[in-house]
Formats: sequence, structure tokens, C-alpha cells
Amino acid sequence: MFGDNHYDSNGKPQSPGLRLKELIEEIKLMDETGLDFFGIGEHHRPDYAVSAPEIILAAASTVTKKIKLGSAVSVLSSSDPVKLYQAFATIDLISDGRAELMAGRGSFIESFPLFGYNLEHYDELFEEKLELLLKINKENPVTWKGKFRPALKSQEVLPRALNNNLDIWVAVGGTPESVLRAAKHGLPVVFAIIGGDPAQFKPLFDYYRNAYDHYGHNKEKFRVGVHMHAFFGENSKEVADYYYPVYSSQMDRVGKSRGWPPYQQNQYDTGRSSKGHLVIGDANEAIEKILHMKEMFGLTRFSAHMDVGGPAHDKMMKSIEIFGTKIAPEVRKHSL
Repeated sequence: MFGDNHYDSNGKPQSPGLRLKELIEEIKLMDETGLDFFGIGEHHRPDYAVSAPEIILAAASTVTKKIKLGSAVSVLSSSDPVKLYQAFATIDLISDGRAELMAGRGSFIESFPLFGYNLEHYDELFEEKLELLLKINKENPVTWKGKFRPALKSQEVLPRALNNNLDIWVAVGGTPESVLRAAKHGLPVVFAIIGGDPAQFKPLFDYYRNAYDHYGHNKEKFRVGVHMHAFFGENSKEVADYYYPVYSSQMDRVGKSRGWPPYQQNQYDTGRSSKGHLVIGDANEAIEKILHMKEMFGLTRFSAHMDVGGPAHDKMMKSIEIFGTKIAPEVRKHSL
């Protein structure tokens, strides 16, 4: 989830405090229904309630027992890797090893001016900070020198994650350079497929798998996932009809700042089709589509991004219940 705010009939965002309290209830239900992973994004815009994923995850760790808790994503380029590691190591200790840090460059750019970074260094910042984050995860004390952060000389970074190892993933939007970087480091990857025909991403999955093998990493540790917009209900047409105005409104809010034309019903319908990027409908439709993605890409993880546009809390709870009790068990049966 991204912690999308609810909007009133006048198009004004409602209280982020309400959304945050709902979010904790939703994560608790995910844990109770047996879902494997929850990820929360980082944004610095009025349409999202969450700017600090680690705070949400720390709160969630106290009301859950089994579910993995991660960011989706932490915008590493505008963060301090030292502080980020410390925050997630703390969550890992509180949760008995259930924390996960997913690093990304971020599809929104608000965090760069907010924290004093230059967008001209977009790629360089991520490259350098990922190197430091991985070094911190492997070494303590740490000696390091870079371009964008003061050097570290035999500096301890504390606390340490459980078993002295934090689970770190990389999220990519579809550039070969990002795929190669992750493969070089042997990091698990999540591809964000939020438009078009998912089959178009197949060459990138193959590229990642081949590069991972080329660098000689342990094949038993190979992990790859997708992040796709999703929403579930008992009746396919009813849930699709309910969700369209919620979803399209958020697409238009984002699109307004990016020069996109207004979102149309035909885009939604195409996205929901068998070759589309939206997993919106009943359990049977979702199971079929997720298994198709698993077979096509060799997935070890499917992430359903369910709160785009801030759907009503009761609808969210129903969607989570269906995902956890009907969809996930059937997908797992085909994964053994």
C-alpha cells in the first residue's frame, strides 16, 4: 500500500490520522488471514498519508505475529543509508526478524528538494547510497567514503538487525541498468508493472535471471516479484464498478502533475482484461491472472497494491479478507 488518503465529495483529502489508524487495522487483518508480506510506500504529497514507512512498520510489528513487514519503497536516493539501516534494524528486532527494506529511486520527486538533493544526481545518488547500505549490512564497524555523504571511519552502526543481516530488496520500474545493478549485487527484485501488457516485461525478467547467474550468486536464494494494482470483491462486476471512480480519480491526481490526459473507462477495462496490468475482480479471476504471471515470469512473490485512490476502509478489509482466505491459498497450492 501507499497509504492513499480518502477524498470527500468536493475532492478534498480527509484526515491522514484516520487513514493511518485504518492502515494498522488493515495490516493486522493481513496477518490474521495468513498473508505473507506487507509493504508500505514513502511519499511526500497530500494524496498520501505515509511519509515515513518505518514508523508504520514499527507500529504494525506490535500488533502482528507472522507477516513480513517492509517498505515499498524507501526512497534511498533522498535518505541517509545509516539512519535507514538503523530504523529497519530496530523494526527487525521488535518483530523478531520480520523486517524488510525495499530500496528504490522513487517515481515521485518531491523528496529531493524537501531533503536538499539535486535531481541532476538522480542516478548517482541511488548508486552510491545502495553501495553504502549494502556495506553497512555486511560490515560493522564501517569505513567508507563517497561523494554525497560525509565519510565514515571505523564507525559502528547500531543496532544490528537480527542475525546481523537485514533483508534488502530493490524495486525497479523497468530500466535495464536497474536490473543489472540488482543482479550484480545478488539482490532480490520487485518489478512495478502498473501499465500496459505485463508480457512486455518478460525480457527484463530474463535479463535479470541471466545476469544473476552470470555473477555466480546462489540460485537457491533467487527471488523475484511483481507489484501490480489490485482490488478484490465477491462479485467481479460490482467490485470493478465500485473501484473505477476511486481508481480513476487517483490516476487523474497523479496525471495532473505529469501532463497525462484524463483517465478513461476503456483504459480500466483493458487493464482488467487477460493481457492487462490490473488484477481487479473476484477471487477466481485473480487466481487465474496471478498464476499466469507466476508461470510467465517465474515469480516467487506477487504483491497486490490495493489502496490506490483510498477506497473505503470496509471495502479494503473485504479485499484483504478475500486475498488472504481465498486467493493466496490457491496460489500457494500451485507453488509447491
